[in-house]
Amino acid sequence: MAMDAISAAVSVPAAEKRIHQEFRYDDPVLKRNVFGLEFPNPVGLAAGFDKNAKYLSALNCLGFGFVEIGTVTPLPQPGNDKPRLFRLPADKALINRMGFNNEGVKAAAERLRKWKSHPHPGPQMIIGGNIGKNKQTPNEEAWKDYEKCFRELHDTVDYFVVNVSSPNTAGLRDLQEKESLRKILDHLLTINEQYSPARPILLKIAPDLNQAQLDDVISLCLDIRPHGLVISNTTIDRSGLSLISQQEAEKIGAGGLSGFPLKTKAHSVLSYVASNLNKEIPIVGSGGIFNGEDAYARMQAGADLVQVWTGFIYEGPSLAKEINKYLVARLREQGI
Repeated sequence: MAMDAISAAVSVPAAEKRIHQEFRYDDPVLKRNVFGLEFPNPVGLAAGFDKNAKYLSALNCLGFGFVEIGTVTPLPQPGNDKPRLFRLPADKALINRMGFNNEGVKAAAERLRKWKSHPHPGPQMIIGGNIGKNKQTPNEEAWKDYEKCFRELHDTVDYFVVNVSSPNTAGLRDLQEKESLRKILDHLLTINEQYSPARPILLKIAPDLNQAQLDDVISLCLDIRPHGLVISNTTIDRSGLSLISQQEAEKIGAGGLSGFPLKTKAHSVLSYVASNLNKEIPIVGSGGIFNGEDAYARMQAGADLVQVWTGFIYEGPSLAKEINKYLVARLREQGI
């Protein structure tokens, strides 16, 4: 309802300009060139919020440097049964088991084309396309779904994220195993060479991988060279919750946990991967980022960009602005 209201407001040019002036914080020091793209600032909105590319004008006015739409699948699908999204306010957390509910890749591509055909205030917001497989597609044929989404969105997004790490589609996380990943990424990187310009292709991983699995991901990345990593998706681990929220979580059941309880785990996984990649592959840090201090810490640990999601729900529409203001202050302290 809130996003529909903001979207209605920004459809009026004078209101769009006013909201843009109120909620954006632009400064040259915030600009980032990552995987060949010029980001107006390093704060993005993670996939799963604007699944169908409906709110791009509103999100642009709210100060994000980039927005990741999706996860989109080749065919529309309703997702898992409702209720499927739950708040745990005591821990500033969410549990979701949405299941890639979306209107399909063609609907998203059409909205993106329309959005890009109209001028918008401020610097150019970068658009990422988060792609996945349909629920009924067997894992051995998953590469076909990723290719379909890739080809359909190629002229509408600035970069891609391969999502094999959501816990809410049965068997999807099995695709994080080294050879399954190799097949999907190798195929996309190969067909990407047929396009001009080619698009950066990133891999999004789960925070629940053990060290051996993380080492496999690192080895694979250094071998086939995707253009970046997103660390991380939601977790199936409930150990970070308070007792009150753990009791609620038991009643809720399955789903991916996001928000404050994910912060330490997501930071730890990012630090480990970044230290082993030696800055050879850019990283987008995500998971439990609620303020500028969180974002700065993730960047100090090796992230080139950061994404928020649950923090945006709890902290409100000024979050991107406040994070960017904090980052500018810290960077000025360093003489940058």
